[in-house]
Amino acid sequence: MAKTEELQSLISKCLQDFYERRVKKLEKLQLKVFLGRKNPYLFKALGTQKASEIIEKILTAYIGASDETMFGDAFFEPIARIASGSKVSDAEGVDFVIESKDRIVAVALKSGPNIYNASQKKRQSQEFLALRSRLYKLNKQFDPVLGHAYGKTISEPTKDLIYRRSSGQVFWTEITGDPDFYLKLIRLMKEEPIKHKQKYQPAWDAAINRFSAEFIKNFCFTDGSIDWEKLVQFISGTNNGDSVKKRKG
Repeated sequence: MAKTEELQSLISKCLQDFYERRVKKLEKLQLKVFLGRKNPYLFKALGTQKASEIIEKILTAYIGASDETMFGDAFFEPIARIASGSKVSDAEGVDFVIESKDRIVAVALKSGPNIYNASQKKRQSQEFLALRSRLYKLNKQFDPVLGHAYGKTISEPTKDLIYRRSSGQVFWTEITGDPDFYLKLIRLMKEEPIKHKQKYQPAWDAAINRFSAEFIKNFCFTDGSIDWEKLVQFISGTNNGDSVKKRKG
C-alpha cells in the first residue's frame, strides 16, 4: 500500500469499525457482567456514596480493558494484513501469512508486548508448529512471528520458543517495507477520532444512566443510600446461604 490516500481511507474505515464495536459492546453489556469483577470494599473504603460514581469508574475500567482487544481486531489486524499483502490464516492462533518464493512468514499479531505466561508461550508455539506441519510439503523456510503493533520488544527464537518477536517500528517496517509506517498510522488518523468520540458519547451517557438506575434499584435503600451488604453479597456471596451453614456445621 504505497499511496497515502489509500492508507488514510483504510485507517478511517478501521476507526469506524472500532467505534461501531464499542457502541455495540455498550448496548449489549449487562450490569452483572462487570459489577461482579470489582472490589466493593475498596469503594466503601474510599467513601464512595454515589451510584453513578461507582458505575462510571467500573464501566470505564471494563471498557478500557476490552478496548485494547477490540482495537487490535478492528484496526491493527486489517491494516497489517492489507498493507503487507498477506493472506488471512485459517490456523488457530495465527492471524495472517506472508508468502514469498522461498519463505513463509506466519504472524500472530497482538496490540502490544504484553508478557506471556509459560502456558501461553507453550500454546503459541504449538499453534505455530501445527501450521508448520501443514505447510511442510511446500519446502519453504517457515518463519513464525509474534508481532506487536507497538512497543520495542525484539527477540529471536530460543530452544523453548520456536517463534521470534517483533514490535513497533521494526514490525511495521518488516511487513510493509516503510520505516515511517508506524508514524503514518497515528498521523493519518487526523481528526477522525474526535468526530467518532462525539458520536460515541451519547451511547456512553445512556449506558451510565441505564446502569446507574439498575444499580439504585437493586443495591440502594429507599432513601438512595448504598446497601453495601447487599452489594457485597452479590459480588462475593453464595447463591444459597444455607450451603454455607451446612458446611460450618
